[in-house]
Amino acid sequence: MIRVKEVIVVEGKDDTKQILKAVDADTYETNGSAISQDDLEKLAKLQKSRGLIVFTDPDFNGERIRKIISKAIPEVKHAFIKRKEGVPTEAHGSLGVEHATPDVIRASLKHLYTQAVEPQLTFNSHDLQQAGLIGQADSRKRRERLGQILGIGYGNGKQLVHRLNMFQIDYAAFIKAVQQINQEEKHE
Repeated sequence: MIRVKEVIVVEGKDDTKQILKAVDADTYETNGSAISQDDLEKLAKLQKSRGLIVFTDPDFNGERIRKIISKAIPEVKHAFIKRKEGVPTEAHGSLGVEHATPDVIRASLKHLYTQAVEPQLTFNSHDLQQAGLIGQADSRKRRERLGQILGIGYGNGKQLVHRLNMFQIDYAAFIKAVQQINQEEKHE
């Protein structure tokens, strides 16, 4: 089993159980969306000693936790799962890492991103409009697919510009992903 050096930040014990099915790692559980100053201080220490990977659910609370941690500790790494990879198999339960398969978790941990401390502003809303990612009837679907291809998760137009710049996505990789979406749409 693969050993992960960094501490993986998750929301709860069910996430930890699922992570441990995929990799050998230590986790830090935030116990939901409430992150205290004490948590942030502990996480900052862990970042200095071992490094952190934020691996939260692809929902509002998961994104909230990710933003709080990123703001306090900009050097952390980020792992993402697609929304469809975190859907519960039973009728009850909420979207989350605890429903991802071990293969999905391992794949996500192979594609980590680190927020730029001083992000270079490469992308803007004009780029998204030119790529059909805002201002069209199917823009939401296209943004979701772009986030999947680039491994940066879903965001509305403003959030997507921020993520593209924050994770310093290469412009050529962006164009290649948009071309892939265009090809996929031709074959639908």
